[in-house]
Amino acid sequence: MLQISDEQFEDLIGQALDELPKDYVSRLLKDVVVTWQDEPTEAQRQELKLHCNETLFGLYEGRPLTERYSGYGKITPDKITIFKNPILSYSHDMRALKNEIKHTVWHEMAHYFGLDHKRIHELE
Repeated sequence: MLQISDEQFEDLIGQALDELPKDYVSRLLKDVVVTWQDEPTEAQRQELKLHCNETLFGLYEGRPLTERYSGYGKITPDKITIFKNPILSYSHDMRALKNEIKHTVWHEMAHYFGLDHKRIHELE
């Protein structure tokens, strides 16, 4: 498994955000916290009904733009979490790691915009 510091992992997430289309990140991605943690929590795994052999690279938590209504009052910001250890375990080198982080950030942003897995895979 690749080994990098937490700071390096944060930097790679920042680089991924910088490389994504500016219109989506700076203009449309509002009130969304992009963060990371080592592993999904047990509560997150249960919420998604993940089996013990399933892993998770990222998670969008919030209400997609397509499900909001005119009187929608946000209480807390939406959140995109990137999971460090699963991505490190999957990636065989730094290039693959960078690509997987960028792909995961984009994938979770797509959920924020209201795309489901079927549509995300069609676009990929």
